[in-house]
Amino acid sequence: MTTYRARALGCLVLAAMIALAGCSTARTPSPGASAFPAVRPLGVQDPAVIPSSSAGPAQTCDPRASLRPAGSLPAPGQMPAGSTMARIQQSGLLRVGVDQNTFLFGYRNPATGQIEGFDIDVAREIAKAIFGTPERIRLIAITSAQRIPYVQENKVDLVADTMTINCARLQLVNFSSVYYEAGQRVLVNKGSTARGIDDLGGKKVCAAAGSTSIQNIAARPSKPIPVSVLDWTDCVVLLQQGQVDAISTDDTILAGMAEQDPNLQLVGPKFTEEPYGMAISKDSPDLVRFVNGVLERMRRDGTLRAINERWLKENAPPVPSAAYQD
Repeated sequence: MTTYRARALGCLVLAAMIALAGCSTARTPSPGASAFPAVRPLGVQDPAVIPSSSAGPAQTCDPRASLRPAGSLPAPGQMPAGSTMARIQQSGLLRVGVDQNTFLFGYRNPATGQIEGFDIDVAREIAKAIFGTPERIRLIAITSAQRIPYVQENKVDLVADTMTINCARLQLVNFSSVYYEAGQRVLVNKGSTARGIDDLGGKKVCAAAGSTSIQNIAARPSKPIPVSVLDWTDCVVLLQQGQVDAISTDDTILAGMAEQDPNLQLVGPKFTEEPYGMAISKDSPDLVRFVNGVLERMRRDGTLRAINERWLKENAPPVPSAAYQD
């Protein structure tokens, strides 16, 4: 591990410790929750157990189909009167829920103290389209489990946080069109004999509470034991201490962890499809259409591809095309 990467990982873990220190109030899992509470990592406060979001039986839908952009984009600073965008413009800042612990996608740079990454760059393009500058943005660091509540409670205007679109979530919030395609894999210590999720039956596998990953782990026929934590950095601590046998989530998140700790390795093929979208309130369909218009422009002019290559370099996948329901 290089000195810089060691420092980066140390700072991320330290940030997780500080964040957890303010979350000492335990939360009670809902009946039937499938998350196994994480054993307290050494030196880290006992993380609250937040069960994965449940919206009841998922309706049949096309999760990739979003609302079509409404014609050409308005000029920055000239949002339509009475629109959600006009309200945001009047407030002076676009409030965006983001991660601060996912290397490459949304993480706090230890050298600058600023949150940066793929998702952050995409969110800045939305701010730029509203205000004419990407600087009119307020990044609000949240956990995976807080993503939907923060949208529903109007604590943020949107969430850009490696968030998979699925039918259950679409009952609670709207989503933009897909801006990134990921898939769930497994991260283990290099000494592990596991070569994929199906080798982890009866073993503890860590994921963030409120993520689709924890649900996917619980649903595997091999019956791994899902262990939930507040943030992904806590999973790394647990794996390094031998308190879990693996971490399983989107390959993008795991690749960042493996890059920071050379003792970890990605194994097995993708066993899910994880289309990422930005979550937006059900009360703001005009903002969904506006964001989709910005994403269409970013696809056409190469901005989305450039962001992809900036953060993922040779591992950058193709930019996904948009699908619409109307």
